[in-house]
Amino acid sequence: MDLMSTIAGSMMEGFFPAGWDLTKIDQCMSADPTTILDRQSWWHAGFEPVLCGSVTDFDTMLGHEIALTIKQSRDAGQKLALILPVGPMGMYRWAVYFLKEWGVSCDHVYGFNMDEWSDADGNTLPPTNPGAFQYAMEQAFYGPLGDLTVPENQRHFATAETLPTYAEKIGELKSAGAKLGVIFGIGRVCHIAFWEPHFAGEFNSEEEWKAQTHRIGAKLHPLTIEQNAVTSFKSRTTLVPAYANTIGPGCFLQADKIIGGCDGIFSRGMQWQGMSVWMTLRHEPSSWIPSTYMTTQPGRLIILDELAGPLVAECN
Repeated sequence: MDLMSTIAGSMMEGFFPAGWDLTKIDQCMSADPTTILDRQSWWHAGFEPVLCGSVTDFDTMLGHEIALTIKQSRDAGQKLALILPVGPMGMYRWAVYFLKEWGVSCDHVYGFNMDEWSDADGNTLPPTNPGAFQYAMEQAFYGPLGDLTVPENQRHFATAETLPTYAEKIGELKSAGAKLGVIFGIGRVCHIAFWEPHFAGEFNSEEEWKAQTHRIGAKLHPLTIEQNAVTSFKSRTTLVPAYANTIGPGCFLQADKIIGGCDGIFSRGMQWQGMSVWMTLRHEPSSWIPSTYMTTQPGRLIILDELAGPLVAECN
């Protein structure tokens, strides 16, 4: 019996994104783990995956990369637009640490939160709610920076009113000489922000897909909901919103530099992000796998080495 064909026939329809070829995806993960950094023909010449050995190293390296990017733009006399995630989060403590150590003011930085939980109409939690991404950013990054922080009028959050203005504002900044940095993690089904793979089925071409700047009340994939249940809601799936406001490829594919991170492990050998990492690195760019397009932009993707695998069955 061909197990992959059985899985594809029984589970693909109505669950996995329609454009996923499970056999091809599985082949992305069959490589020797020591080859995970091997360059692929479609990667940008300036794209670099980097392995690290522990979550502590991961947080420090990613935070340093963010802080260094902010410092370099300030030293160059340039404004910097940053698209910012809430997850991974440990990096912000280190970004704050380095910026304070170096005495780097962030008054040249313009922050754009990439997404926010919502209902189907795009209504979001109030910013004082501990579950809101705006609250998380204020607590983890903007607040701890103190006098060095990003001015309040240069902080943008993904509300139904503000998110549609992102592309124009970022475009104006870039036209005036600013650089755009996109900081991101990769979702279980390879989303960037909450731009889900099943959205690809709505468009007639990759170019049309690439032009989408945002979505209000985006319907999330079931695996995205479950990912967030176990990573952010202590397994309580009933608390996870089924919708979110999110940027689209029209924003996250405009980067002058990407800063990505993948640290999706639990304990006792369990993890959730290895498949997502291998798909991102080894599958050619596809709108059905949004994270694959991040390899076509310059910058670094920092990966916890445990995610390389081998990705084989194991009882834990």
